[in-house]
Amino acid sequence: MGKFCFHCGIEFENDSFVIEGKDFCCNGCKTVFEILGEHDLHSYYDIEKNPGISPSQFVGKFDYLDNKAIVEELLEFDDEGIQIVNLFIPNIHCSSCIWVLEQLNKLNPHIKDAQVNFPKKTLRVIFHSNSLTLKELVVLLASIGYPPKINLENKNTEKQITNRSLLYKIGVAGFSFGNVMLLSFPEYFEVNEFWLDQYKPVFRWLMFAFSLPVVFYAASDYFVSAYKSLRKGILNIDLPIALGVFVLFTRSTYEIVANTGQGFFDSLTGLLFFLLVGRYFQQKTYAFLSFERSYKSYFPIGVTVIKGGIEENIQVKDVKQGDRILIRNEEIIPVDSILIKGNAEIDYSFVTGESNPIHKTSGDKIYAGGKQKDQPIEIEALRSVSQSYLTQLWSKDSMKHQEKSQNFALTNKISKYFTMVILLVALSTLGFWLWWDPGYAAYVFSAVLIIACPCALALAEPFTLGNLLRIYGKRGFYLKDGQVINRMAEINSIIFDKTGTITANDQSKIHYHGMELNTHEKALLKSTLRGSNHPLSRQLYHMLRSQNILTMDDFKETAGKGIEATFANDTVKIGSASFLNQQSSSGVENTSVHISTNNNYKGKFVVFNKYREGVFELFKNLSKHYEIAILSGDNAQEANNLSKRTPSETKMFFNQKPEDKHHYIKQHQQGGSKILMIGDGLNDAGALKESHVGIAVSENVNVFSPACDSILDASRLKDIDQYLRLSKKGVQIIHLSFVISFLYNVIGLSFAVTGNLSPVVAAILMPLSSISIVAFTTLSTYFVSRNLT
Repeated sequence: MGKFCFHCGIEFENDSFVIEGKDFCCNGCKTVFEILGEHDLHSYYDIEKNPGISPSQFVGKFDYLDNKAIVEELLEFDDEGIQIVNLFIPNIHCSSCIWVLEQLNKLNPHIKDAQVNFPKKTLRVIFHSNSLTLKELVVLLASIGYPPKINLENKNTEKQITNRSLLYKIGVAGFSFGNVMLLSFPEYFEVNEFWLDQYKPVFRWLMFAFSLPVVFYAASDYFVSAYKSLRKGILNIDLPIALGVFVLFTRSTYEIVANTGQGFFDSLTGLLFFLLVGRYFQQKTYAFLSFERSYKSYFPIGVTVIKGGIEENIQVKDVKQGDRILIRNEEIIPVDSILIKGNAEIDYSFVTGESNPIHKTSGDKIYAGGKQKDQPIEIEALRSVSQSYLTQLWSKDSMKHQEKSQNFALTNKISKYFTMVILLVALSTLGFWLWWDPGYAAYVFSAVLIIACPCALALAEPFTLGNLLRIYGKRGFYLKDGQVINRMAEINSIIFDKTGTITANDQSKIHYHGMELNTHEKALLKSTLRGSNHPLSRQLYHMLRSQNILTMDDFKETAGKGIEATFANDTVKIGSASFLNQQSSSGVENTSVHISTNNNYKGKFVVFNKYREGVFELFKNLSKHYEIAILSGDNAQEANNLSKRTPSETKMFFNQKPEDKHHYIKQHQQGGSKILMIGDGLNDAGALKESHVGIAVSENVNVFSPACDSILDASRLKDIDQYLRLSKKGVQIIHLSFVISFLYNVIGLSFAVTGNLSPVVAAILMPLSSISIVAFTTLSTYFVSRNLT
């Protein structure tokens, strides 16, 4: 009898490598065990028995990674001794794989972080390139049984990966099902005489033979999944399916051997065929949702490109290779690029987790996801913007709040007990039928196990939220993930920022009061404003469009206060009266931006706000269901005007610094409020981050920030009440889907336990239940969103 490798489980006959009384089939498996042991990771083997995959000898296989040009093509990020690579690893197949791969930093301290995307079988690794090369990383992965599959041709393309193994299994099951049905016809029609004596035993054994590849190949995933779940003490949905298949096959084989009947091979093969078709349908639908969200939705944010010396705002999705882009202070770099002009201080915490700014000079490469922390810079795009990459950065677990993160709670609670209940029902039914009609017991038992399926339950929430994500995305409202919709439905209080949120930047009127500015002072003023993304800065900047642009020597922006910059021997300060050490005018004045040059006060720009179309109708509609408040960093000049045009219960707070807004939201949420904050993605980052849901309003501005949960096209602000109603209807659709799925299971079980439902019909109905839920959620979400334009 052969031995079994402790690491990979392969049976072998030759001499083994023995360590600590454990047998290993090869030196590779032994090395993996030793590496894991050296770093106290032997619990890898506690999660699952024989979880490893036997590694080959990889000497010379990855030598092409010594080529710097190839490495550069593979890397997502390479700067200041930090490299990031995203590798496709086909051997990822279970929870053990995820666990050990995300512990890579223990295997090699030069690995900073590793994250697995299980559905795509990819591993994203951040590592210190000064002490670990990409080749060494790949060899390490190969040595523990996870060699990456590297294909440069497909690196920069996203495509749907077809599970060919599943297609092969569907083909085998379908072929066997068809043949078994043909072989069953004589007994269906009770053909006697010559066939009865000569061919009936042959036909039955042929049916047995056709069932073997179905049970041991096509159904293998169900048996493996059931086995793994039992080892972990979990009862998953594949367990009753595997049990039903096993009982049908065992009973049918007994009947053939004992010559007491033809068994249920027709039901067995048909059952597996329809189950696999249903699984394929689910995978294709998930893939469709994923791709349509990536490519038909869009980030409603703008970037400023420079064409022929003229600045122009375009959508980020329209950026092309070679475009020259202006990046202001606190803006995210949207695409890999080359620094053309200006001094860059890039914060890559969004990408690598390292928050220390990195200094860049003209000609240096800058990677997408970095944030400029200084004066404005000009960059040249090296490729088109990858929206999927930005979404990936945005949705990284490390960027999310634990208090905001939540799983599909209702789905998980139901699924947790579903299998246990079904097994109890099935076993009770089996006991009854063994007493009532033993020959029919296995048939009924299998039908009960198959008809009761929580797949429809599991599909209801992700499909509903996935459809809503697409619907929102096509209407200028881009959400980080589906759980934002669940949180939107819980909102009971809404807070608006004023400037740039409920006011329209391009429609406000600005008047200057003070000493006349000379041409040089205007150029200094414009060049300073150019580096800021604050709504007031943008308005003043466009008003001074005709002035020359200077590259400032120093630039510093203080959130909620103002900007200070120097050029040669000149200093410019722009901001609030207190920032310039000036006394505010007696009484209440309009929104004002004060300026000084070389510590000499010059005057102020007075802004007369123009409110966005439909905003006061929006306040009226929202006030019926939510508490409304306005938190503004401006003075209270607009208080009287706003109080006349907003509902009487609207709360208003002025002269609010960013930290004041953050504190207000934190205090009220501790009191039980679920707050929706709508503001400027950059200047209100703290408040957006603290709120239950944070929405950044974009008006041809790069407001992309990890702090917010969603980005809203400014022209769609008036539709917020509709979006909130849609989120509530979405949750109602999910609950109704649960009810439909529950009724389906109750009705199906009532037929199955009474022996009025065959396993093959149950197998047909099972995927049909999933299809019906998908159809219901899709049609329902489109129906409830039909009034959105």
